[in-house]
Amino acid sequence: MGKTPTKALEGVKVLDMTHVQSGPSSTQLLAWLGADVIKLETPGKGDITRGQLRDLPDVDSLYFTMLNCNKRSITLNMKAPEGKEVFEKLVADVDVLVENFGPGVVERFGYPWEKLQEINDRLVYASIKGFGPGRYADFKAYEVIAQAMGGSMSTTGFEDGPPLATGAQIGDSGTGIHLVAGILAALYQRTNTGRGQRVQVAMQDAVLNLCRVKLRDQQRLTHGPLGEYPNEQFSDEVPRSGNASGGGQPGWAVRCAPGGPNDYIYVIIQPVGWAPLTRLIGKPELAEDPAWATPEVRLSKLDKAFALIEEWTEKHTKWEVMDQLNAHNIPCGPILSTKEIIEDETLAQLGTVVEVDHPERGPFKTVGNPLKLSDSVVEVQRPPLLGEHNDEVLGALGYSADRLAGLRAAGVI
Repeated sequence: MGKTPTKALEGVKVLDMTHVQSGPSSTQLLAWLGADVIKLETPGKGDITRGQLRDLPDVDSLYFTMLNCNKRSITLNMKAPEGKEVFEKLVADVDVLVENFGPGVVERFGYPWEKLQEINDRLVYASIKGFGPGRYADFKAYEVIAQAMGGSMSTTGFEDGPPLATGAQIGDSGTGIHLVAGILAALYQRTNTGRGQRVQVAMQDAVLNLCRVKLRDQQRLTHGPLGEYPNEQFSDEVPRSGNASGGGQPGWAVRCAPGGPNDYIYVIIQPVGWAPLTRLIGKPELAEDPAWATPEVRLSKLDKAFALIEEWTEKHTKWEVMDQLNAHNIPCGPILSTKEIIEDETLAQLGTVVEVDHPERGPFKTVGNPLKLSDSVVEVQRPPLLGEHNDEVLGALGYSADRLAGLRAAGVI
């Protein structure tokens, strides 16, 4: 007999005290994996992103809806004595508490880690901060500040230009993914120890973890110039290197027809791919030419090699180039615009981009669950309205309808 399908984190309760992006991105993944995620918000206001970057008046913004799917929402005034009573009942009832407040905020509510442990010794208390303890600990952190201080910006951009932020939210969502790993590890360890623990991830640390190859190259620099970089001059710091691959195989973004801002394709030259590439671009003689035939001799003139490739790609669309290169097993990837991604039929079929219906804004598109588990299938559900589940969640904690009405009248929920 087949077992009834379950979710990977079925039975795990999460109290989600996060806001904006880094925390909600983490708890949304937990919800997609099957956890019951209860988002705790301020009465009347809620997560600040509900009202940020709105495209429709008086409706939760896409900023909020795309980070809070599959969750339940309750409102609670943490400053009111009765609010604290409700909070403590919630803490006693959940497995995980997640927060990304500034340093010291939860402590000022009267709930340091030691107090939370007293209430529930099985609690996994997970926090995202900007920085670890030490000199930077109390500094405010935002996405691009984390990129700046984690090694990303100094190594992104072109040699003769300023440091650049990346469009990938490696500071916020990147830290959220790291936090998920820590939470899952703590839950697993609890199965052996019976105890919860603190899990902390700093945004600076998460960005640096994603930039480790640049720290690798900083140390290699002590032994001379970095051959795989296109830069001609090297100082004692890893330079910005444009679209160079930074790996063992050289790559570059080359222009395609008709020449729009995203009509480019990224091409990687592998030793085995050089001969078919020369045939495709109409210069088969370069496959045997001693000045071009080996990776070592090409290394000093990669700019010329990619210029030759670009002379060919400029005559074709990026999709035509992709098909021709893939037919010869040459690694490549067209630069996809956000419009192309949101309209891509393959990504829709895979559930990488999904459409969700919302009671106030109607249908909207969002990212699907990137973690694919064969026994834990995910259906992306709409995010909650503010306080939508107050009666449901607090009722399960034993609050009667009369008591809930009293809490509502007093502004506690």
